[in-house]
Amino acid sequence: MNNVKEKVPEFRFRSRSEHTLDAKGRLNIPSRFREVLREIYSETLVVTNWQKSLKAYPVAEWERVEKKLLTEAPGLSGFSDFVRYVISGVTECHLDKQGRILLPGSLRSEFGFGNEVVLNGMLNHFEIWDKGAWQNETRRTRDKFEDFAPGLSSLGIL
Repeated sequence: MNNVKEKVPEFRFRSRSEHTLDAKGRLNIPSRFREVLREIYSETLVVTNWQKSLKAYPVAEWERVEKKLLTEAPGLSGFSDFVRYVISGVTECHLDKQGRILLPGSLRSEFGFGNEVVLNGMLNHFEIWDKGAWQNETRRTRDKFEDFAPGLSSLGIL
């Protein structure tokens, strides 16, 4: 049995929080997420459309995604459709003095965002969901939770 304790990296995007967009579409980024940005990245995020939500990446993490898309994706059949869709939504968002970003109206409308949104940490980036869509997705995920067991076991998590 291994008694060595690994240190969990201090700065990751973890947890979730609910927020209200203001009338201009500005979103307050939680202080714990701003701390991650300030400590290891910058106060600029790359926000883009994904399947059911927006994804917000620190610029350095997004550059890793782009590099993989440029070097590893070209040979994959039909992958240019995916790249076209994701890249079409890319917007750089800078935190203002109040720690907010402006979500473009085109991205908000594409995902049917109301005023209530959920930010969900995904370790090296975070997701921005319409609150209703988030609730549906988490319900769906809970319903199939046992399906994750083989993969978690292979990772040594179970």
